[in-house]
Amino acid sequence: MNSILILILLVPVIEIYLLIKIGSQIGAITTILLIFITAIVGIYYAKYEGLNTLKSGFIQLSKNQNPTYEMLSGAAIAFAALLLIVPGFATDVIGFFLIFPVTRKIFFNFLKKKNSYKKNKNNKYIDGEYEDIEDKDDRQI
Repeated sequence: MNSILILILLVPVIEIYLLIKIGSQIGAITTILLIFITAIVGIYYAKYEGLNTLKSGFIQLSKNQNPTYEMLSGAAIAFAALLLIVPGFATDVIGFFLIFPVTRKIFFNFLKKKNSYKKNKNNKYIDGEYEDIEDKDDRQI
């Protein structure tokens, strides 16, 4: 089965399970208030971090540098804000993980290491084939 389909089905199941477990421990009203508080605090912090990332991106542009990290951070902050709006505790944890700059940098470094490839420094040649064309009649412009 497709991993995205599994994720779409698994996330609500985990959220409902956590809501039931936490609600039975601290009460229904407290659980609902906690969900609203995490959403409100998360959205305001996402706005704050988003503005800081935008400012940092403009600084990088003024130095004639690529704001690659800032663009990735902006996308991560937008996704984190979406996760914080969705009611639930698991999505809130992931959302707060992506909003904080320290954990976001750890996450980006993990993805960078996972997706990077090893370069062979000893191989200085490119393997390929060529064809020597001597007649001018054979060439087409």
